[in-house]
Amino acid sequence: MCITGSVAAIRCPDLARDLMRLGAEVYSVMSHSAHAILHPYMMEWATGNPVLTRITGKTEHVTLAGESSDKVDLILVVPATANTIGKIACAIDDTPVTTVVTTAFGSRIPIVIVPAMHESMYMHPIVLENIEKLRRLGVEFVGPRIDEGKAKIAESEDIVRTVVRRLGAEQDLQGRRVLVTAGPTLEYIDPVRIITNKSSGKMGVAIAEEALSRGAQVTIVYGPGSAKPPADARVVNVETTQEMHDAVVKELEEDNYDIMFATAAAADWAPERQFDYKVPTHSTPELPVTLKPTPKIIEAVKRMSPKTFLVAFRAEHGLSDEALVESAYKRLKASNADLIAANDVGRRGVGFRTDTNELFIVDAKKKVIHVPLNSKREVAKKLIDIIVKKIKGV
Repeated sequence: MCITGSVAAIRCPDLARDLMRLGAEVYSVMSHSAHAILHPYMMEWATGNPVLTRITGKTEHVTLAGESSDKVDLILVVPATANTIGKIACAIDDTPVTTVVTTAFGSRIPIVIVPAMHESMYMHPIVLENIEKLRRLGVEFVGPRIDEGKAKIAESEDIVRTVVRRLGAEQDLQGRRVLVTAGPTLEYIDPVRIITNKSSGKMGVAIAEEALSRGAQVTIVYGPGSAKPPADARVVNVETTQEMHDAVVKELEEDNYDIMFATAAAADWAPERQFDYKVPTHSTPELPVTLKPTPKIIEAVKRMSPKTFLVAFRAEHGLSDEALVESAYKRLKASNADLIAANDVGRRGVGFRTDTNELFIVDAKKKVIHVPLNSKREVAKKLIDIIVKKIKGV
């Protein structure tokens, strides 16, 4: 972890601990300017390792990032100032950080840079040119987040996810294009009243994160859920089921998707009449609402893109395992899906607004794989493991 003189350096102890919880061993390298913001003792405490603050005759940069048996697996420059990015792009080595990074280039160690500076500095044409130059050389950038006139350091979860992807995850979806629908949809009665459901979008976001970590290019057609889509995904925001349907059709018309996860809890019904004004309660003691069915998104997928591997989702409530599987299988056949993942949202810890899930995955031969209750990210991992085997014919 190479730390430079940005105020965002105060995030580094927590970031180091986040990486360590996932099994990483973290070594810190600090520029002199970083010392004025974050004391090296803090990083030594956070990581349990000595902090490199100057290069001596022991050639610490070679031990860390050269052709050494003890060299690190990845260089994370966080936060990276405009000054440091420019020096790295020009191979100027006048701080421990830039010397270690230059050495890493020569030994082909992956490099990830997380910029942090004022927006006006970030928008300097030469800074942007330096970033593009480094990207062409294989450096990966995370962020920044443009907010309040600043190019702020990326969220910790986005940084950690990038590091994990570069270091740990098998890249078995490399080059694959993945489309995910996620979240609920809203159907308006009037401009302020809606029909919806309790979906948070967490399962779809977990699938998108897992697919990204395995090398896929991911697009999320996202209803107004509470989960935050990953920064590396392309996000198409929608509200109504019709908007989600149209967005999916547009994506399938314009791009070739290898896999689609129909994870969204799209509303099945919409008011037949939508008032274009707020219906007053004082003069309307009753408001009968007639519902009409909304378009079935998954039924359009195979018509639009027969080669796309379609994974449908089905939520039920209060069914036995056998009834849940039977209901899922009928839906799979009706939609011509390749797999369907079913759950019972009436069970504790399953489905809506939870961080955990349980799935019964059913294929066209009615073979069932049960994924027991676990974190949604772990459930997503097991689901994608099954899909990769199906695609490869294993």
